Amino acid sequence: MKNDTNQSKRTSPSSPFPTIRVLSYVRGTAAEQRSGLIGFLSVEYGDLIVDSLVLRRTEDRRYVLSFPAKTDKAGTRHPYYRPIDHRAREAIERTILDQLAEEIEEVP
Repeated sequence: MKNDTNQSKRTSPSSPFPTIRVLSYVRGTAAEQRSGLIGFLSVEYGDLIVDSLVLRRTEDRRYVLSFPAKTDKAGTRHPYYRPIDHRAREAIERTILDQLAEEIEEVP
């Protein structure tokens, strides 16, 4: 395999996960925010651009990410992409929330 000079951009030396960088954040409307939908995100995840992530606030006031999914006729959700496990989800959420700290601080 050829040595790629962009490798340092794609992974963090302290994490087994690719580097994550928020590319855009669009705040939800006031009505959406009251219902728990805080905003929409596009992120760089290693060599991928991941669109249509949704930042939500749960009833117990935690911030979480929702990943886009298709719902079939039976009501079963089929994600287009998602974290492989709980550990990965927590690492991704923590990284993104750290980058959005100032933005979400202002959410009522």
